[in-house]
Amino acid sequence: MTTRGAIIDLDGTVYRGETPVPGARRGIDALRDAGYTPCFFSNNPTRSAAGFADRLAGMGFDVDPERIRSAATVTTDYLTREHADDRVFLIGSSGLRSLFEEAGLALVEAPETCDVLVASYDRGFTYDDMTAGLRALEAGAAFVGTDPDVTIPTADGKSVPGSGAIINAVAGVAEREPDIVVGKPSGEALDAALAALSDPEECLVVGDRLDTDIALGERGGLTTVLVRSGVTDGTTLATTSVEPDHVIENLGEIGSVLDALR
Repeated sequence: MTTRGAIIDLDGTVYRGETPVPGARRGIDALRDAGYTPCFFSNNPTRSAAGFADRLAGMGFDVDPERIRSAATVTTDYLTREHADDRVFLIGSSGLRSLFEEAGLALVEAPETCDVLVASYDRGFTYDDMTAGLRALEAGAAFVGTDPDVTIPTADGKSVPGSGAIINAVAGVAEREPDIVVGKPSGEALDAALAALSDPEECLVVGDRLDTDIALGERGGLTTVLVRSGVTDGTTLATTSVEPDHVIENLGEIGSVLDALR
């Protein structure tokens, strides 16, 4: 029997803010009915898998935390594996800090003393934070970013700066690119999602961002499905070099893709 999986983005695909995208539940049910095990993957670097499961539960979605990955969880796993004994200086959210602490990572407050600088989304990001990042990199620290999202959508349809904006600010002042950006569409993110699905023989990637969701699918040679319920508009779609295999209005239309794949 063929094993099938689907890597499904969250913000802009399953929900916007605290509101489910119309048709999202129908689409998830259709995937499950067709034999596709879902893994939900968000580039939001502020929550644990359990935190996302709770958020989804509040919208009426019953999801096992073991089937959830995020930029936060993948970055934590990467650091635990590659920098377990290193000192980490974090520019990021309290939620990400908590994940690092729970994993036993050694967080330091003085940037000059760290072995690894992690830059991520932080609503309180300041000039002093950018200076601290510069000091860490001047001292020779490895440079890790959680995810490349320069902007992130809000519930009212507008955008605000995301992790990518902060990573780029630190990279610009230090004149040094990150050694790795761990979230989608990296190889680390792809491996984490496929592992959550036990390496299925067939896999879809469904999401609203060309440069993260669809690029992740391209990296893995997977079937890609762009939903237009999020950040990608018609103009962007017409001019992109990243071409999805299928384009649908929202997750509720995934049945048409499943029909085409039969």
